[in-house]
Amino acid sequence: MARIIKINYKNLETREYEAGTTLYEISQDFKKNYNYPILIGKIDNNITELNEAINRSCSVEFFDRSSGLGNGIYGRTAQFLLIVAVKRLLSEEAEIVVNYSIDKGFYCEIENVDIDKSTVKEIEKMMKDIVKENLIINKVSVPRFDAIKYFKKKKQFDKVNVLKYISNTYINLYRIDDIYDYFYGELAYSTSQIDDFKLTYIKDNGFVLSYPDTYNPECTLDYVHHKMLFDTYYEYVKHGKKIGVETAADLNAIVSVGNYSELIRISETYYNNQLSKVADKILESSGNVKLILIAGPSSSGKTTTARKLAVYLQSKGIKTHSISIDDYFLDRDKTPILENGELDTESLNCVDVTLFNKHLTKLLSGERIELPEYNFVLGKREYKGKNLMLEKDDMIIVEGLHALNEDLTSSIERNSKFKIYISPLTQLNIDKHNRIHTSDTRKLRRIVRDNKYRSYSASQTLNMWKSIREGEEKYIFPYQDDADMMINSALIYELGILKTYAEPLLFSVEEDDPMYSEALRLINFLRNFLPIPSDDVPKDSVLREFIGSSCFFKK
Repeated sequence: MARIIKINYKNLETREYEAGTTLYEISQDFKKNYNYPILIGKIDNNITELNEAINRSCSVEFFDRSSGLGNGIYGRTAQFLLIVAVKRLLSEEAEIVVNYSIDKGFYCEIENVDIDKSTVKEIEKMMKDIVKENLIINKVSVPRFDAIKYFKKKKQFDKVNVLKYISNTYINLYRIDDIYDYFYGELAYSTSQIDDFKLTYIKDNGFVLSYPDTYNPECTLDYVHHKMLFDTYYEYVKHGKKIGVETAADLNAIVSVGNYSELIRISETYYNNQLSKVADKILESSGNVKLILIAGPSSSGKTTTARKLAVYLQSKGIKTHSISIDDYFLDRDKTPILENGELDTESLNCVDVTLFNKHLTKLLSGERIELPEYNFVLGKREYKGKNLMLEKDDMIIVEGLHALNEDLTSSIERNSKFKIYISPLTQLNIDKHNRIHTSDTRKLRRIVRDNKYRSYSASQTLNMWKSIREGEEKYIFPYQDDADMMINSALIYELGILKTYAEPLLFSVEEDDPMYSEALRLINFLRNFLPIPSDDVPKDSVLREFIGSSCFFKK
């Protein structure tokens, strides 16, 4: 007689199954609770793929593409479909390179074969055919050295090199047709679950793979080309190629022989050169520009960038003054309330826009003002006799969440403002098929900074990340195209530094913590990098804003 196990679904109901029933089979009994195909499950809070046989009683929950966990799996699996479609349609030698994330998708290129717009449409059709075939995506665990031998035989040396620096005895490979590939995250159960995506041709051999995201899970939106963002990414990718650091393995090769100091200097110089160009651009129109506005998503390094830019402008004879949007927050008892009863502290509604514009107008008219200072303990604006009056050629620098929103500075003419968008646009890949998400770099920066300066645990920061991202989607990303210039604050070497600081914090997340699976994902992600000591990181580096010892901040 078969042994019976009990499956508790989200503490809502319990069902009985025979031991050895797969998680996929169990998931079919609960799919009515989801709007989209179930992609992954958690068994007692541990991420578990649907092909896993369940042999003990446990608690279970499932995730579709509308969740952050499920959406990551959806994107990775869509990339695998793309890889297989290219091999089927073009040739075994055709190699996909997943370069970077952009506008709800990934910019990809094909090596060794020339393509055009019609070719991209054919690839998309082939992907849809693979979806209709409903192929099971097989996972096999193999010794790492056997995987290295396989990828050497296939001449996929990017994977050979990345696996060289992974200490695992066994690694997981995924298979569709006779194509095996390595991904550092889980994939879906079958190709039929990835039923919505688009390919958009861009230029040369490049195109964007788009798919539904957590904010629009019902369908794939048309790709919107953000030229400045695309060009900034593209320039950094070319820079990485020039200096020979395109993948985690390239970085590890440098670290393994102790030559990281020169790479740090090169990376810092690239960032500083961007600031110099911005300063020159501002000076070209210095007769008009009076207000410099800097915005970007969380952990972009806005504060360090603002302070370094002030130094660059001062070296060119321009005196600047910084004004914080935070000091113009409404008193707590006047802050709008959201539907859930919480204070609306993310939107522009929490800022006294009228007072802010009144002060800007007076300053630019040569009048003296008394600056407020917000007391976050009392939830009130206070005035402590801090006065400001601009001299003839002085400029104001404002950095913050809403800096690029015209509503914040509506009293100032657009030609008097210079807008800067900043983000760490990571150009580094794990290998040709495994992207490093910009949001992961920012998340690691935030974990380290929150722990150092706010005594937050990694779990607390991870728990806040969903609301942080929602704020960025509403209040930052929609205004990026109005920027006059864009600064990429990513540093090619930084993940080696962040590993040293973030990894111990991530290990502190307990197995029963809701954030455990995300902490484990980041731990596995960081295993792709060798640690780099922080001794050679300059005191004025944007990275010091997160790891400490910055010359721009009080100790």
